[in-house]
Amino acid sequence: MKNRLLKTLGVTAIFLAMISFTSNPIKKKNIRIKESNIEWKGEKLTGSHEGTLTFKEGFLEMENKNITGGEFIVDMSSITATDLSGEGKQKLEGHLKSDDFFGVKKHPTAKLLIKKATKTDNVYKIMADLTIKGKTNSVTFDLYMKDNTATTHLTIDRTKYNIKYGSGSFFDNLGDKTIYDDFELDITLKF
Repeated sequence: MKNRLLKTLGVTAIFLAMISFTSNPIKKKNIRIKESNIEWKGEKLTGSHEGTLTFKEGFLEMENKNITGGEFIVDMSSITATDLSGEGKQKLEGHLKSDDFFGVKKHPTAKLLIKKATKTDNVYKIMADLTIKGKTNSVTFDLYMKDNTATTHLTIDRTKYNIKYGSGSFFDNLGDKTIYDDFELDITLKF
């Protein structure tokens, strides 16, 4: 009886040891905030503006060197215009932070939560939830990975996040004051 119990315990210990060596736990790969960046571009009928945003925090979840999830928080108060200077820059940045656009006082952050990642070579097809101004919508995009860098380009329809100011989709007779619904994000993540 004693031998049988010892054999059972021995087999169980070997089995658990094998599982611990063969299982690949999910690991967090944190971004380096100061080296990662977001560049934005918004267009209107008479031109465009561009600028930057910074991350507050972010990580990818990795299993066997493959993305399985992740979460990124953007500091919306960091929004800057890089194509203007002086009073024009201050005015645009203030307007972008106002309730007409991102409502930064009530919504100081935006969040991207990766729900699914499918890999082909060094490109991942990402399905995620994007939350801006308290509204969440699904987004799909390609994320390119090489070494410790990931890059992507997203096109976001601002009206899906209740940002309708100057939108020709919601207001008539805007003329040359029309601001297009889509804005562009070029994102570089450094790990």
